[in-house]
Amino acid sequence: MTPTADTAPLPPPPALPDHVRIDRDSTVLATIDQPQVTLAVWERTSPIPAPDLTDFPTIRFAAVTSSVAAGIREALTALSPEPWHDTLAADVAHLAALYATWTGEERVEVRIERVTGNGCWKFHADYVGLRLITTYCGQATQWLPQGATDDATLRALSAGDVGLFKGRERAGDRAIIHRSPPIAGTGEDRLLLVIDAPWPEEEA
Repeated sequence: MTPTADTAPLPPPPALPDHVRIDRDSTVLATIDQPQVTLAVWERTSPIPAPDLTDFPTIRFAAVTSSVAAGIREALTALSPEPWHDTLAADVAHLAALYATWTGEERVEVRIERVTGNGCWKFHADYVGLRLITTYCGQATQWLPQGATDDATLRALSAGDVGLFKGRERAGDRAIIHRSPPIAGTGEDRLLLVIDAPWPEEEA
């Protein structure tokens, strides 16, 4: 029988660039220490449901990793309590501890925010050493293979995935190129987590 559009096999996914590592095991994040790797992605489902983010506050603070969960719980006291609040706090604390493993920094900067616009919608590399990004709900961060110049080769994380993005401080001109998904005007929103090393003025 001749395959139809509904029965024809799907084309294989594009080959993974040699500077990117992706796996369903969290240990894949350790590959970011390899010199050639500029993006390591732990594929997972989001640990929280897609919540109503209408009143979600922007949360930003620097703290030692052991205090991250408490900082998030305190910031969320402005909202009506929801079961997923504790799940979010525990997950961010876990990711902060993982991040600290590869930076050697006891303190981290945490930012969690609702995103309704395009954010950093232009492709760019971050002027940081290492940045952890996950999108708990909504479209996730998009990235380009090295040497790509247009959207034809665009790739993207999925909601829940954890990405370690190597910036210019560690990778120079090889830093991973990425952007926020352009969602302005669509009515979509995202719940985004970014973990960095503390900025110098916050280390005092």
